[in-house]
Amino acid sequence: MSQPSSIELTAEGAVIISYRSLKLSPETLGSAIEKAFGSDPGSLGIIVVRDLPDEYVQYRERLLKLAYQFGNLDEATRESYSDEASNYSFGWSHGKEIMNGQPDTLKGSYYANPVADDPTVPLEEKNAFPQYYGKNIWPKKDEKGIENFEDAFKDLSRFIFKVGCELAVACQPFASSHLNDSTISLADLIQNSQTTKARLLHYFPPSPDSPPSSDDDPIDSWCGFHLDHSLLTGLCPAMFIRPNEEGPEVVPAPSPASGLYIRTRGGQLTKVAIPHNCLAFQTGEALEIATNGRLLATPHCVRIGVSKPGNNISRESFALFMQPNTDQLLSKDTTFGAFSKRVFAEHYESTK
Repeated sequence: MSQPSSIELTAEGAVIISYRSLKLSPETLGSAIEKAFGSDPGSLGIIVVRDLPDEYVQYRERLLKLAYQFGNLDEATRESYSDEASNYSFGWSHGKEIMNGQPDTLKGSYYANPVADDPTVPLEEKNAFPQYYGKNIWPKKDEKGIENFEDAFKDLSRFIFKVGCELAVACQPFASSHLNDSTISLADLIQNSQTTKARLLHYFPPSPDSPPSSDDDPIDSWCGFHLDHSLLTGLCPAMFIRPNEEGPEVVPAPSPASGLYIRTRGGQLTKVAIPHNCLAFQTGEALEIATNGRLLATPHCVRIGVSKPGNNISRESFALFMQPNTDQLLSKDTTFGAFSKRVFAEHYESTK
C-alpha cells in the first residue's frame, strides 16, 4: 500500500512525527498514526516523536547515567530496595522475571509509579493488585553515587507521560473505530489511571567468561521477545556506558547489530534505532485486547550483537507503561487487572 508523501520515516521505516504538530494540530496526524500502529504488513507498531523541548535530552541523560550507577552498586545495597510483596514490581528487581523459560539475569529493573506515590484506590483493590497499587520505594537521598535518583526518575517519567497523553488524544479518532467500546477515551484511561508504571533498565555487560558473541547468537540475546501489557509504552533511546579510569563513559553500542528489534505486522524482523533526542511509543497488549485484535501489540526484543568478551559495556534504557486501572474492562469479560494477573503468572514463578 502506497503511503502519503507527507509521512516521514526513519531509515528502518519507523514513522516520525513532530511534537509541534502533536501539540498544535493533532488532527493532521491520522495518516501517520495509521501507518505506525495499523494493520499494514509493513507497520512497525512504533512511532517516533521529534522536536521535543530541550529539557528532555537533559532528563534522559541524567536518569540513564543514574541507571548505570545503580546497577553498579554492590548487590546487597541494590537488593535492599527490592520488594517481594509487590512481586518485585516496585523498587529493584533482578533475576526474578522469567524470559525464554529461565530467570532473566541479563538485566535489572527499577520500577516506580511516577504519577502516584501511594495510589488512592479501595483497600480491596490494593490487596488484590500489589503489583500496581503498592507504595513507591526510593533510594536514600544520601545513597552514594545515586543522589537525586527520585527527582531524576520523576522528571523524565512525567515528561514522557505528558507527551503520551497528548499522543493518545491524537490517536483517538483512529483508535475509536477499532475499540470494542467506541466511547472509551484512550487519553482519559491513561490520564486518570493509577497503574502507570515506569521501568528503568540496566542491561549488564556479558560476563568476561562468556564466549564471544557472534552473528549466530539469538536475536533476543539481551532481552527475550515479549509484548508489553500496556495500552501505550513510551521508550527512550538507550545509552551505552562503560567504566574507565576517569569514571563512566558514554560509548557507541558494542556492535551495529546491538539494540532494539521489532517484528512488523507482517512478521518481518527490523532493528529500530531511536534518535537520542527523540521519544518513541509502541502499542501494548491491553490495546490489542481492547480492540479485539484489530490493533496489535508490538513484539520486540533486545540483542547484544557481536562484541568482544570483557568490553564491559552496559545498556541503560527506560520505558513508561501507560495503562488503565485494574477494574477497567478491556473486553466484555476481561478487566485489565484480570489480564495482568495472567501476564504476571507467565513471567514470575509466583504472584501475590
